[in-house]
Amino acid sequence: MKISKEQVAENRKLILNAAARMFRERGFEGVTVADVMKAAGLTHGAFYGHFTSKDDLLAQAFAHTLAPYSGPDAPAIDFTAFVDGYLSNKHRDNPGIGCLFSTLAQEATRASDAARATMTESARSQIENFSQSMVGETDVDRRQAAVGNWAAMIGAVTLSRVLNDPAMSDQVLADVKAWLDRSNAVEKQ
Repeated sequence: MKISKEQVAENRKLILNAAARMFRERGFEGVTVADVMKAAGLTHGAFYGHFTSKDDLLAQAFAHTLAPYSGPDAPAIDFTAFVDGYLSNKHRDNPGIGCLFSTLAQEATRASDAARATMTESARSQIENFSQSMVGETDVDRRQAAVGNWAAMIGAVTLSRVLNDPAMSDQVLADVKAWLDRSNAVEKQ
């Protein structure tokens, strides 16, 4: 029985959503194609109708997840609100729905060229978007502030996830947020 184009598109979206969540929760090696297809509610055999390999799935899952935040149509970011959400316990405690950069950056260094290209283009777009909210006299100053602030946030979330001391983990997030606020790196509205 042939399925409609709409159902094919819906199945693909189910696969991409499951893969993106599972990769962020378990890492690349901790997820199999069978795991993803089961989570999507589809058979393993249906995988190759959508993707050529697990690497292809990874690259496309990255693109699917990052698409709303990349490119010329990406919405402007309220950086102050972004910082509040990013440096939150909710973000730290839910890597499956969190930022790809704070969950998979180190693993992505060994990913396919396609996956890395997707992350690179998203980072370029995010930095440009963040730069619009930064304090600085020149475009270079604002870009450097965007890169520094985002790198500090990614590092803070990553470090807070590693720590097995809940109070220290919370403090890392709070300290980086306070530092960002105090340094006046985030433009006050």
